[in-house]
Amino acid sequence: MNDTVDDERKRIRERKERELRERLENGGASDGRDGDGGVGSPNEPIDIEGSDHLDEVVGEHGVVLVDCYADWCGPCQMLEPTIEALAAETDAAVAKVDVDRHQRLAQQLGARGVPTLVLYVDGEPVERTVGAQDRSTLERLVEQYA
Repeated sequence: MNDTVDDERKRIRERKERELRERLENGGASDGRDGDGGVGSPNEPIDIEGSDHLDEVVGEHGVVLVDCYADWCGPCQMLEPTIEALAAETDAAVAKVDVDRHQRLAQQLGARGVPTLVLYVDGEPVERTVGAQDRSTLERLVEQYA
């Protein structure tokens, strides 16, 4: 299984490098802003550093998928390539909350088990899932609101 995770990460990195090269070659912005001067969704998950940081991210982006995870959690590790792919390939911003480092924030998010995913739309939580989800389910969930 570790080879599968490594392969997926490698594929994501290669695709992102290709996209960045194309963007730079075509004179496109590479600062995370969209073509209208607004802030586009980041292509990588955002590591949340506390409640204020999460509020800032949720307020800055229309659709935010928050991944409450733990380093020791097997299902969280299995979900990581999917989380990275969603950040890179969808219009949603993806945020990661380490439940061990940010226990109070995890409680506020309703994370009683890991992984817990909370989808925010226009600053409000609209969906919550617990446990590892397959990629297509999460893509449909994000695209439903994006």
